[in-house]
Amino acid sequence: MLLIDKPVDWTSFDVVKKVRATFQTKKVGHAGTLDPKATGLLIVCTGKRTKEIDQFVGLEKEYTGTFELGIRTPSFDSETEVSERGDFSNLSDEAIAAVMKKMVGTQMQMPPMYSALKYGGRPLYRYARAGQTVSREPREIFVSSFVVEAIRRPFVDFKVVCSKGTYVRTLVDDAGQTLGCGASLISLRRTRIGQYHVNDAATIEQLTLIPHTRVEAN
Repeated sequence: MLLIDKPVDWTSFDVVKKVRATFQTKKVGHAGTLDPKATGLLIVCTGKRTKEIDQFVGLEKEYTGTFELGIRTPSFDSETEVSERGDFSNLSDEAIAAVMKKMVGTQMQMPPMYSALKYGGRPLYRYARAGQTVSREPREIFVSSFVVEAIRRPFVDFKVVCSKGTYVRTLVDDAGQTLGCGASLISLRRTRIGQYHVNDAATIEQLTLIPHTRVEAN
């Protein structure tokens, strides 16, 4: 089992491919996808340890990040261009924090079109990039906390603790819609999965320095 600090603009599968090459094994899997623009903790298992991936997938996740008030994008983050703008000049810091606090608890969340979730065997983002919207089913998630860390208008730094399957950029978009001005995720970093912390993770550069032998596939 490896704890990897995924860099920005790498897909989770890019990390898997790097581990495959480094450890000379085809049997590699990860426990929870991170968007390309997100950084932070990715748990990767190789060889026989891939059978244990499910026990990591269901663990609680913690993220830190920043969103920008007054804008909305189709992807709910910086992957796509701004499509809507809104006025947030009359919003108090207390109002922003209060809306985020109201989003704590069990809720049904609609997966965004710009996501790796499969529909008809294809990732949703492929339909989205082609200008298509397909039917999706909302999923039950649980948000333990969603709090302001700092407000540097138009930017809001936050921390969120949530269940598996939670799309943080959807939380941000929902908050922006409730505030009436729109909001879009600017940066996101996964800091913890269960008891595993990104502080204990290896960077991609450090990965190649980890002592290893060829991993057996079975």
